[in-house]
Amino acid sequence: MSESQTPQRRQVTIRRAPKFGVFLALGVMLAFIVAMIFALTGPESAEHSRFAILGFFTTILAVPGVAVGALAALILDRISVRKSREATVEAIDEEEDQTYPPS
Repeated sequence: MSESQTPQRRQVTIRRAPKFGVFLALGVMLAFIVAMIFALTGPESAEHSRFAILGFFTTILAVPGVAVGALAALILDRISVRKSREATVEAIDEEEDQTYPPS
């Protein structure tokens, strides 16, 4: 920035927000683990293999697993909003203020 310009300052909110995709994927993985427990510990069927039962339970439990993951992400997001803080930032001109390490 040149000497005649005053730097722009503005207020920003700083917080840590969860990545929703990760929580949704964890919900599906949790559903798969529960489906595996159901398929491997349940009584054996003459009509269906254990893998067919695993696929059935995974399909059925995936939606509630995603819902649980989304709920966990929303709760953590709400907590991060409460713990957010305000900061004042100042814009700088990158061309003038860049410093390069010696070669």
